[in-house]
Amino acid sequence: MSEQTSLPYDLIIEGGRMVDPAQEIDGVFDIAITDGRIAAICADLGGHSAKSRISAHGHIVTPGLIDLHVHVYEYVTNFGVWADDAGVDAGVTTIVDQGSSGAWTFGGFMAHVVKAARTQVLAFPSINLLGAIKGGMEGPRLHNPDLVDVEELVKLAADHPQHVRGFKCHAESGSMSHWGTDVLKVAAEVGRLTGLPLYVHTGELFPVIEATRPNTRDVVPAVLPLLKAGDVLAHIYSAMPDGIVGREGDIPEVVHQARAAGVLFDIGFGVNFSYRIARKMIAAGIYPDTISSDAHGDFNGYHDDSGMDYSLCGAMTRLLALGMPLDRIIAATTIRPATVLGAQNRIGSLRPGMEANVTILEPRQGAWDMDDGQRDRITVQTRLIPAKVVLKGEVITPSCRLMRDLLGPDTALAAE
Repeated sequence: MSEQTSLPYDLIIEGGRMVDPAQEIDGVFDIAITDGRIAAICADLGGHSAKSRISAHGHIVTPGLIDLHVHVYEYVTNFGVWADDAGVDAGVTTIVDQGSSGAWTFGGFMAHVVKAARTQVLAFPSINLLGAIKGGMEGPRLHNPDLVDVEELVKLAADHPQHVRGFKCHAESGSMSHWGTDVLKVAAEVGRLTGLPLYVHTGELFPVIEATRPNTRDVVPAVLPLLKAGDVLAHIYSAMPDGIVGREGDIPEVVHQARAAGVLFDIGFGVNFSYRIARKMIAAGIYPDTISSDAHGDFNGYHDDSGMDYSLCGAMTRLLALGMPLDRIIAATTIRPATVLGAQNRIGSLRPGMEANVTILEPRQGAWDMDDGQRDRITVQTRLIPAKVVLKGEVITPSCRLMRDLLGPDTALAAE
């Protein structure tokens, strides 16, 4: 802990339970902020002056949450949502769009999403040149070897080093039935040349050529040799038959092989998360390295988020109910995704000198039913509701518009 004597501070957050796994801190502390950075952490800053104060008594105070998987290229993709709905208005200070833009469409993403949002928006552009433009869910049109250009992707990373932090690709039955691992081999080359991580979708997504459908148990093992330490496998608790676990009774050996190779696991909650798979993996001590929401609208509609009933804080809440320890959950939404992004010296912790990105969570008590992607249901006793976020020192009250899973359909009323 540290304390500075130069006063007044801009903001003091008082009396919250501070959970910062990067510093191995879990206790009641005050946090002082000045000039958009963490200035001091102390058991009691009550005697110090500040321009404003927030009482966090009874709340959990964490580094600003980081959502490693969202889709926020609104209107260009048919399923993108507005960045701040998935970001600060959902209690999240940094979001990472996964594959909505490509090398040829990234300029528009910068102009109309990154620069327009209050939330800090980063990107893993798609390995294909166009990204996931409207109609892109018909995989063969966009996600094929003819639309992958190594030189363009390497140049994109070099031109936008602050915002392009990796690349998105797919390892699932649809793409592999068309091209085997051809696209993934190019993705691996781009990852090696740029030194950036790949984020690899798992679980059937695109139309499959039935005559060349791969065996479900062969999909992930075929991909693993192409990955390097620090690459990320998505949807690790998915129920899709060609997913990481699939429908097998036991956890397949490829899970342990991936761990040994330094490949990371992400939740990517979305529509495929399964309580059954989560319980199996957690019972074996296999937790996600990162937790993300996969926030997106209707794949088969256009600009329609009406069916979205999941969120990052909702995924955290479910995993807490399933037995994942709180400190692991906070690490998986702060310092671990920050490390994937190569931004661990800037975000992901409340260490003095870091950007003053803070999430204040209300642990709301009471029985509440929550579904997974298969419409199985559990009853949770504690919901992690975002009460405030601080973004580079600016205090924001989340609207919680897309947090139906935690607050019900009328989120504006329930959040008050």
